[in-house]
Amino acid sequence: MGTFIDGRTSQNASTANSIAIPITLINTPQLFGQIGLNTQGATGTPRVLLKGTISLQLPLALVGITITIVRGTQVTDPVVYSATSTFNLSLLAPQVIAFSADDFNPPISPQLVYTAFVSSNLLGTIRVGPESFDGILVAD
Repeated sequence: MGTFIDGRTSQNASTANSIAIPITLINTPQLFGQIGLNTQGATGTPRVLLKGTISLQLPLALVGITITIVRGTQVTDPVVYSATSTFNLSLLAPQVIAFSADDFNPPISPQLVYTAFVSSNLLGTIRVGPESFDGILVAD
């Protein structure tokens, strides 16, 4: 059984339709959440459990949305999770995307930073809220 080491939350928007941030570049990741987990006291095998949600208003066309989580701050840092969902062109209401990811045995440094990005393969996608990204670090 693991021991809790640290937990953090990045809450960009708490309620539905509380923001209106367009995704302006096709297939270009846009940051929507970032956390830093303190590793002091972590011994044995560390594990990071990550989860979050993002709500998007989609254009009336077949659109692919990709969520990418990296260990670090840049989209070029090591990817720990990536998933793409394709949405039907008949969806009118905002779509809530929920995700869960894990990073097993990451290299221990004074702080582990995780960044969540979203991208769309079509213009007209708007981030509308809520947006939440959080994680916990446990170790043996």
